[in-house]
Amino acid sequence: MFDFSIKSLRAGVCSLLLFLNCSAFAQTTFQQKTLANGLTIYVKEDHRAPVLITEVWYKVGSSYESTGDTGISHLLEHMMFKGTPKHGLGEFSRLIAENGGQENAFTYDDFTAYYQELAADKLPLSFELESDRMRHLNLNAADFNEEVKVVREERRWRTDNDPQGKMTEQFLSQAYVALPYHNPTVGWPADLQNITVEDLRAWYQRWYAPNNAFIVVVGDVKANDVFNLAEKYFGPLKPMVVPLTKPQQELANPGSRRIHLKIPAQVPMLMMGYNIPTVISAKNSIDPYALDVLNNILAGGDSARLPKNLVRKLELASSIGINYELYKRFSSVFVIETVPQEGVSPETLEKAIRAQIKIVQQKPVSAEELARVKRNVIANNIYQQDSIDSLAETVGILTAVGRDWREIDNYVAQVQKVTPQDVQRVAQQYLVPAQETVGVLTPLPSNTNGAAPSSNGESYVR
Repeated sequence: MFDFSIKSLRAGVCSLLLFLNCSAFAQTTFQQKTLANGLTIYVKEDHRAPVLITEVWYKVGSSYESTGDTGISHLLEHMMFKGTPKHGLGEFSRLIAENGGQENAFTYDDFTAYYQELAADKLPLSFELESDRMRHLNLNAADFNEEVKVVREERRWRTDNDPQGKMTEQFLSQAYVALPYHNPTVGWPADLQNITVEDLRAWYQRWYAPNNAFIVVVGDVKANDVFNLAEKYFGPLKPMVVPLTKPQQELANPGSRRIHLKIPAQVPMLMMGYNIPTVISAKNSIDPYALDVLNNILAGGDSARLPKNLVRKLELASSIGINYELYKRFSSVFVIETVPQEGVSPETLEKAIRAQIKIVQQKPVSAEELARVKRNVIANNIYQQDSIDSLAETVGILTAVGRDWREIDNYVAQVQKVTPQDVQRVAQQYLVPAQETVGVLTPLPSNTNGAAPSSNGESYVR
């Protein structure tokens, strides 16, 4: 559904479309230009309102990190708000706010991005500030020592003292056996304790260069004006030699894995996940789209099978949902996350979920159900394109993981091709014990509460 497990990052604007046919919609149109230093700019003109969003993306995130370095991409994101020799501490955010804008950043597995939402005539301000901190960031020890404390506190708040965060971290560390996705974006505690400002400076110099970045601009602009501004502000920046990344892949059939956490929490939790391919790693090109349709058959809204049968009918779960990231550099995990109803054991709920999976594996979905689900899946995709925020993010994520932005339109066409037999086949092929990780959280009593840390930027970390 194109949410990429980042919870859409920001909500899109929705319109009502009842019957969808990919031929009925105009193709998404971006104009692009690559500067001599390797920086590519993608522009979508949208003149409905005098606003824009500009995003600077770097092709580096936690999946680029190795043991000892975990969390460094996220920490650098925090430090990007600490100023440059030209724009001192706090001036970046002050200038954006004074000009009526909003700004933030996010770090994830495969990328780091910085964005501003501004009036359309403020694009030069955004480009001036972003080009300055792309290569001229202040990285002094005093600021670093303060910010690393904030990140450690963020980890304590979001993970160590948060049952769901801790469960998710432990679950993913088991689900990804051979891929760097088993490391948390926020970093492991020991790495955050031992990281130095010299480590951060080297990471910045290695990855933050125009030839390892790209810009997405959507809004009330003229593409040629954007390209000219990009040439003015980013063109003088020199490219760097960016390290080559090697192909990686998950183990074939890594086997059934189980974890059981007993930690302070208010409710139990059950997670069931299956290692599956993404659009990039799939050998059969239709499989990721069939899995996305299967996701929605099982948990795509209140009328889907798991909420309908396990939440409302049998009252075994108080909530249930599925997350599958269609676009990642390597493979993904099809995660079923649920909270048992009071008095229901995780074991009982697990058996009920397996029974629902078995039904899909044994009997193809009806043409009527598949058509209904497809309409919902495609509608959600089309709705997101109506928001300049969501459209910019979609293009950014696709580009960051090595896909062409035109994949936006290909998504609808591919979903249209999915058959009942495709859905049944991927359920049979991937939702099996050899691909499975199961996690159970058993609550223990606690009287402690975590406090939220303060920081300049909000980061989306798992």
